[in-house]
Amino acid sequence: MRLAVLADIHGNIHALEAVMAELERHQPDQILINGDIINAVPNSNDVVERVRPSDWLVTRGNHEFYYLNYGTEHDVPNSNDRERWGQLHWLVKNLKPEHGRYLAGLPDELTLLYPHTQPLRVTHGSPGHHRWGFYEGQPRQEILQFLDPVSQPTLVSAHTHVQLDWMIESDGRHTDDDFYIDPHAYGTSESTPGRRWHVINPGSVGMPLNSDVRAQFCLLQSTDDPAVWGGWQATHYRIPYDRRPVLESYFTSGMLEQGGVISILFYWEIVTADREISLFFHWAEAHFDTKQTPLREMFNAYVQATARDQYILEHDPYKGQLKAII
Repeated sequence: MRLAVLADIHGNIHALEAVMAELERHQPDQILINGDIINAVPNSNDVVERVRPSDWLVTRGNHEFYYLNYGTEHDVPNSNDRERWGQLHWLVKNLKPEHGRYLAGLPDELTLLYPHTQPLRVTHGSPGHHRWGFYEGQPRQEILQFLDPVSQPTLVSAHTHVQLDWMIESDGRHTDDDFYIDPHAYGTSESTPGRRWHVINPGSVGMPLNSDVRAQFCLLQSTDDPAVWGGWQATHYRIPYDRRPVLESYFTSGMLEQGGVISILFYWEIVTADREISLFFHWAEAHFDTKQTPLREMFNAYVQATARDQYILEHDPYKGQLKAII
């Protein structure tokens, strides 16, 4: 059984098309999209139109919830703040209603039980928490907390936009005896752990954040090899594509102008494949009372202090009119 796992497309139809061309070569038995098919890039309608008629398995991620919860009691705090949530306002205005109805019926998690394979748990972040994911350097206690409710040997996650292939072992006590090991080297350890999980993140198709701008996904191959805990061998892929139409669409769609600072930072992330939003907010928290200071004021100060906009312009393959927007 070969399963293609995609995630975090974020409305980037050009990246998705590049990945689909690669999948034509591999011919997987099934395609799975693990959340966040919309938002951040202007072409969410195109992505849903590509995904909706297919027989692909799709889960919801936090960006689907941003859209679906808008205007309800579950809405994000201060969603009427157009500077902070202008990106979401643009999405709500522009996403076709029939696409919203499609998103409303998607599951939050999946458990896949293919014949003659071991079960897979699939969730955008971690079980019950679509905004809690896994990342390099994460505290061990936090990882084990997220994995504790997972009874399946393999967890397919996403959300953090980085490719991961981890074996997590615990002695059941959640202490420093817990550790990561390479799943492909399983069986070489002298430990006697209590629980084990294979944690896989395919990376992001549309907005990777591991300093590699290529569209990213993974293929899972079921296997009886005892060296692969959980019975699924992961192979990650990174596919080059032309980012210039993506970046141009921020201008032609009106998203960049209407979405404010967050849309600018999403644009930057397409350019750099770095955590531009996190970099900005970490800097702002160190220099401002973020609850009292307007977002645009903090962003202007950030640009003035770091010259990050100049770095973006130097690396921007589109070379558009971003400077005028900033």
